[in-house]
Amino acid sequence: MIETVSLWLIDTIGSFGYIGIFILMAIESSVFPLPSEIVIIPAGYLAYQGEMNYFLIVLCGTLGSLAGACFNYYLALKLGRTLLLKYGKYIFIKPHHLEKVEIFFNRHGEISTFSGRLILGVRHFISLPAGLARMNLAKFSFYTILGSFIWVNILALLGFFIGENEELIQKYLTLIIVFLIITIIIICIIYILRKNKKTTF
Repeated sequence: MIETVSLWLIDTIGSFGYIGIFILMAIESSVFPLPSEIVIIPAGYLAYQGEMNYFLIVLCGTLGSLAGACFNYYLALKLGRTLLLKYGKYIFIKPHHLEKVEIFFNRHGEISTFSGRLILGVRHFISLPAGLARMNLAKFSFYTILGSFIWVNILALLGFFIGENEELIQKYLTLIIVFLIITIIIICIIYILRKNKKTTF
């Protein structure tokens, strides 16, 4: 069953091509629950077979992620504040909560956006608070691209080297996620320590 699904995904990604990767990753980075693993890993395997170009896969995957993230950003920027101020009370969100989000992203938007792109379950939604807080678009785009580039490369490399082995992919993907979480924690600790050091001077 798993092998059949894997072959179907590989054939589908191959027929969609690079534009398909861009569109699917844009969907993945928006609010729709489409796992990036089912897009980039088969594409990486096709690169191993010589049917696709690895660098174009990473480029299209990264740009697609940026497009989806910007969609969420502008959705939150244009509609989020209005909707939350009007209906937020029904889900226990009050105006001062929005102010706290804005203050937090003004101070820590860069590290939050970058690390959020590397965490499953968070990467889809990190653009929403950024939009609500009106985070600088250039900074938002830069850190979204940086985080997405790393994540797309990880998945593409998995597909390139072990794309046929579903069991190994799951094993290594789990290890990579654990490693990323530990790395992000370390980066955040260093970031906080440096921030605190600056405020003391």
